[in-house]
Amino acid sequence: MATATPKPIKCKAAVGRAAGEPLQIEEVVVAPPKAHEVRIKIICTSLCHSDVTFWRMKGNPLAVHPRIFGHEAVGTIESIGEHVDEFKVGDLVVPVFTGQCHECADCTSERGSNICSLLPFRISPAMPRDGTTRFTDMNGESIYHFTGVSSFSEYTVVDVTQVVKLDAAVEHNKLCLLSCGVSTGVGAAWKLAGVDVGSTVAIFGLGSVGLAVAEGCRIRGASRIIGVDLNPDKFELGKKFGLTDFVNPKEIGDKSVSKVITEMTNGGADYCFECIGLASLMSDAFKSTHQGWGKTIILGVEMHGSPLCIAPYELLNGRCVMGSLFGGIKPKDDIPTLLNKYLNKELELDKFITHEIGLDEINKAFDLLLEGKSLRCIIWMDK
Repeated sequence: MATATPKPIKCKAAVGRAAGEPLQIEEVVVAPPKAHEVRIKIICTSLCHSDVTFWRMKGNPLAVHPRIFGHEAVGTIESIGEHVDEFKVGDLVVPVFTGQCHECADCTSERGSNICSLLPFRISPAMPRDGTTRFTDMNGESIYHFTGVSSFSEYTVVDVTQVVKLDAAVEHNKLCLLSCGVSTGVGAAWKLAGVDVGSTVAIFGLGSVGLAVAEGCRIRGASRIIGVDLNPDKFELGKKFGLTDFVNPKEIGDKSVSKVITEMTNGGADYCFECIGLASLMSDAFKSTHQGWGKTIILGVEMHGSPLCIAPYELLNGRCVMGSLFGGIKPKDDIPTLLNKYLNKELELDKFITHEIGLDEINKAFDLLLEGKSLRCIIWMDK
């Protein structure tokens, strides 16, 4: 129970007013948390490619403005609403874009589902329980949410199912990474694929999530980790994350990528991960897996809405395709485990951070990501 009634807070936020246009630093009002909600003082946040995708989206019902983007962050609980027993003011937490309620059939299932059926994941412009917003501008007009997090603000309100408490005295910029990208990639290798010792892996797309998959495969003991990317500089970078081989589709002549990988791995990779979001690459990844047991894990959201087409007979030989949301991570259960892996020096987080800036410079983070110059740019609220 809260000890005092929380009041509205005025603070700075980076607001997206129109698709693809630079974010504007504005003063906004953040309403108090309602029942089953907490208000978080954001310490730092970072830019994920999903933010960019929806920031520049036009002509889609999901493209809503004005909006506060951001979903990868770390902060402290500033105030709590009614019926909140899991957290107290001052707790160090990471918000996440998908919840874990500990009550529904999915969250309590031992089959591994991380799709909460009480409050399922949606790209919603509002809070998940009552469909309203907690942000207004200085004219009293509503500003919309993004994935229930909206961390490009000094303060934000998040449902309790989407908040994970962390106790370790770890640098905040490292904790921030566990909120989305690193957990997604490492989780896909660990929770979904179950990459085993000595296996062969191919990763299509070597952005932050793809490299996090490589990190997860390295931790799991894969003997060969093949990266597929059009940027030749990604091979040297990828070696830091466990990459052993590299395929540039522009440098293989008339051969297909799947043909090259099949030849490299004596029949196909045990596991393939698609981390871009192109149906053609998803198909290439599937064709690159070994007959009889090959697994293809899809992490990328198809950017053009194109379907994945696989002939039914191709599934008869034992290969399979799996979808991945948040790498199969159950946030409240598994993020603390990933933190322990970092503390035990199994999981390396430092190498994901390439830039650090203040909130006033947030548009520079977009430029760096779009230019392919950054993995994770940490955005500090007090810098």
